[in-house]
Amino acid sequence: MHEMSLFWLRAAVALYSVGLLHAILTVLRREAKLFPVAFGCFCVGAVLHMVSIAELWMSTRRIPAENFFESISLCAFLLAVGFLLIFWRYQFASLSVFLFPLVFLMALLGATSSPVAPWSTPAVRDAWLLIHVLLVMLGYAALVVMAVASVFYLIRERQLKQKSAPSLFDRLPPLGTLDDLITRSMGLAFALITLATVAGITWAFIESGTRWIGEVKIAVSLITWALYLVMVFLRTSAGWRGRKAALMSLTVAGCSAITWAVSTSAIRH
Repeated sequence: MHEMSLFWLRAAVALYSVGLLHAILTVLRREAKLFPVAFGCFCVGAVLHMVSIAELWMSTRRIPAENFFESISLCAFLLAVGFLLIFWRYQFASLSVFLFPLVFLMALLGATSSPVAPWSTPAVRDAWLLIHVLLVMLGYAALVVMAVASVFYLIRERQLKQKSAPSLFDRLPPLGTLDDLITRSMGLAFALITLATVAGITWAFIESGTRWIGEVKIAVSLITWALYLVMVFLRTSAGWRGRKAALMSLTVAGCSAITWAVSTSAIRH
């Protein structure tokens, strides 16, 4: 990728990151106060993204979709344009919780097409890896809380519907309390896993250049993160509550367990 094209793309990624911050804060606080700032940064980022694609197109005299990095960058730009058109026509601001993080991550992947300088010191390398691992562990801890609360919700709901005889589960919290716990732990898990994914991509990029993108564990991790994104969007924007949200939470928890198993197996080999 041409150097100037890559420069503009990385500048766009920096601006898109404000949208990611907006999505995380919206999920955690259930407010969208940062949206005006995030939307402005997103618009400027989309313009710089367009400049990046145009620069690459003019320098190579071909459509910039010849490899994975170019293709995912182009897809991210098309998604960004699509969101802007939808927002202009329908004022569908809540869609930003889904598209802002997705566009950011796709653009970030596209911006890793050219290797950068290696770690300045081994200490920085190890510290960055430690941050990634800690974020993953904390995210999985929140995910376990979410999964347990979801199981308890389904048990409590079934008990109330069937009007079962008194049992040990009578001491479970009310459905509203369990639903709120699912929401809070879901938001925290999404925030931590998202930050862990960004930290992991950055570490792998500096460590291995472009070789890391073909690893199976990376593909599985990105798919699992996408499921997280769908989950929080359905919860915060589409209004999924109760049984639907509990089942979705358990599905994502199962996928996360598979991701953990694949990553552990890859490390051992």
